[in-house]
Amino acid sequence: MAITTTYTKLRTHLASFLDLVGNGQRIVIVKHRGTKDVALLPAKDLSGLLETLHLLRSHKNARRLLTALNRATRVKRKKR
Repeated sequence: MAITTTYTKLRTHLASFLDLVGNGQRIVIVKHRGTKDVALLPAKDLSGLLETLHLLRSHKNARRLLTALNRATRVKRKKR
């Protein structure tokens, strides 16, 4: 679950916010007047999101991955 803060509050409590994010407990959305919001998230999560985006960018590859996922889910259900 993400929490939202202001740029000013982030500056004041930067270490605390970085601890929350670094421990994988939270994503922090930072609002700054006059600019777009930004998000702080663990680097590992960002890496995973970028990898997923890369894999799903190709329609052909996305179809293959979703088919395999559906197949694996069906097999898992049958074993129960």
